Amino acid sequence: MRLLRLLKILLTASRYGLDQMVLQHEPATGLARTLLRMVVALQFWRNLDAPRAVRLRQALESLGPLFVKFGQVLSTRRDLLPTDIADELAKLQDQVPPFPSEQAMAELERAYGRHVDQVFASFSREPVASASVAQVHFATLFDGREVAVKILRPGIERIIIHDLALLQIAAGLLERLWPDGRRLKPREVVGEFEKHLGDELDLMREASNCSQLRRNFQDSPLLAVPEVHWEWCTHSVMVMERMQGTPIGQIDELRARGVDLKALSRAGVEIFFTQVFRDGFFHADMHPGNIFVVTEGRRKGQYIALDFGIVGTLTDVDKNYLAQNFLAFFRRDYKRVALAHIESGWAPADTRVDEFESAIRAVCEPIFDKPLKDISIGRILLRLFQTSRRFNVEIQPQLVLLQKTLLNIEGLGRQLDPELDLWQTAKPFLERWMSEQVGWRGFLRSVRQEAPNWAQILPQLPRLLHQSLTRPPTGDVAALQDELSRQRRRQKWLLAAIAALLTMLLLLLVYR
Repeated sequence: MRLLRLLKILLTASRYGLDQMVLQHEPATGLARTLLRMVVALQFWRNLDAPRAVRLRQALESLGPLFVKFGQVLSTRRDLLPTDIADELAKLQDQVPPFPSEQAMAELERAYGRHVDQVFASFSREPVASASVAQVHFATLFDGREVAVKILRPGIERIIIHDLALLQIAAGLLERLWPDGRRLKPREVVGEFEKHLGDELDLMREASNCSQLRRNFQDSPLLAVPEVHWEWCTHSVMVMERMQGTPIGQIDELRARGVDLKALSRAGVEIFFTQVFRDGFFHADMHPGNIFVVTEGRRKGQYIALDFGIVGTLTDVDKNYLAQNFLAFFRRDYKRVALAHIESGWAPADTRVDEFESAIRAVCEPIFDKPLKDISIGRILLRLFQTSRRFNVEIQPQLVLLQKTLLNIEGLGRQLDPELDLWQTAKPFLERWMSEQVGWRGFLRSVRQEAPNWAQILPQLPRLLHQSLTRPPTGDVAALQDELSRQRRRQKWLLAAIAALLTMLLLLLVYR
């Protein structure tokens, strides 16, 4: 079985001329090059007029859903791939035929240990959406609530393990036969893909992602997230609130229903930056198929998020790095960009700041010859990644996900409003966030967070000070002098600490 599957992969790769991508570069051995030329000579019937990126996309589509999903993940590694290939792979659509409703019913009965009619008052046998990993059906609970039921494809784990093993083999061969293959790190990319797939195969994990995002935007007028019905969720089944809306890709329908597209585009930008800089937790798969818009009622124009299999998380260090970079780019402060990389530890400590600054300037200055509204933040971040590679900067996986999401949001925003000035929309948000982090607001927020700990420490300070002052000295005269000096220093530090704590508590009381 595995041998037949491998043979199909090789034949497909040959049919679409993927071997040419290898032959364009000198392989590691002359024997490998000779064998590849023989394969090409035997397949004179091939039509290779299409560009290489198009042929790669077509090959992945012909190999099936798992390879389509791999291409989608691969398209996010713009720090590694040539631009033409990354752009073409981004066009891959994860649309596959649904599996039979009988299998869906059997999977539900396996998950719940009882018949579907005992769990749902009604259950639609026809799926409303189908992808490579799962499909969705509508249903109604016995209390009348309408829900969406997501069900994993039966046997998908076994299929994925099988195809992942073949992908690892292909990645290893690519590294051996193609010198550029080592730079592209195919085995690392397959490993990253495997991790994302593992997350998507556990619907309890997706449900927890959905629940967290809903909590983050609980009272927000910008974004609606479905409620998870935990009592009906398992490893292979996720049940959530059914959301009513219009797919965001249906621009004409949104316009006909009176939705303000300009306001919608600005709201999308605000949602993205709120997720990133306020929460450090963002939906990382925000393509048009996963976003709907409310078109009726008091929440008209509100976004609806769906499909939470892939999310990104950011630490405070990540957020500070991103904010500094965005603002520095806006101000054309390339030295600050270079320093931010080195200070974050992502660029080697011995990196020459002037050389790194010069490389960043060479990439970015031409961009700023355009009107601000025509400048793409996502593209700037991409070019930054590409330049960083020359200086041995390790691109963090969470930033790759972020860059992919930013490109999605930016493209979507400009589809809704071609005149959208993303810089002007984002800049106030970034400046406010930086002020809250490093200004007086940030200082007071830190004081509030630490105040409970200080409340325990502060009463102990007089006792600690008294112990330090009354501790009997020991040893000879020289040791006595050293001990007295240490006591004086301790006194100064303790008094300074008490004064600082009292000042902070006073500020906390004044500004609370």
